[in-house]
Amino acid sequence: METINVQKRDFNVKAKKMRRLGMVPGDVFGNSLPESISIQMEETVARKLIRLKREGSKLMMNIDGKTVPVQIKEKSLNSVNSEILHISFQALTADEKVNSLIHIIITNDDKIAGILERIHLEIPYASLPEDMIDTITIDVDGMKAGTALTVGEIPELKSDKIELQIDPDSIVLRVSERKNYTPTAVEG
Repeated sequence: METINVQKRDFNVKAKKMRRLGMVPGDVFGNSLPESISIQMEETVARKLIRLKREGSKLMMNIDGKTVPVQIKEKSLNSVNSEILHISFQALTADEKVNSLIHIIITNDDKIAGILERIHLEIPYASLPEDMIDTITIDVDGMKAGTALTVGEIPELKSDKIELQIDPDSIVLRVSERKNYTPTAVEG
């Protein structure tokens, strides 16, 4: 599991100035901590996290020499310039279930004859940290028009170690027929 290095936040520097200096503010919270910890990390580390990980991704965090297992809980970005404003992490405890998201990744969507509708690509669930799932890849190559895949049909989600927080009959994706549009002549 990947480890990132962060420091406890220096409150003598305001968040705006901190970002100009190449640092991103954040926080770590959880029942295993006596109180929430305000942190700061290098912008390069934060950018890599945003690019490679998702909300619900699990990693190790080194806070001033103490290593803590965490998941990314929330990230705030400036929608105008993509500046990372803040990242929140939840500390994980081995014997405590945690709420998270599984991200559905679809491959070979260019190889189906129909139209692919992506409906639920984030599946909310709860599990112990050791049973957490970051992503599930679904290969849609060969799926025919009329096919619908539900949450309950995904093999990884049939585990008794995962407590789904969505109806198993919810549709993840559906393949519809392509409608051929033929313009009709306007009589005049």
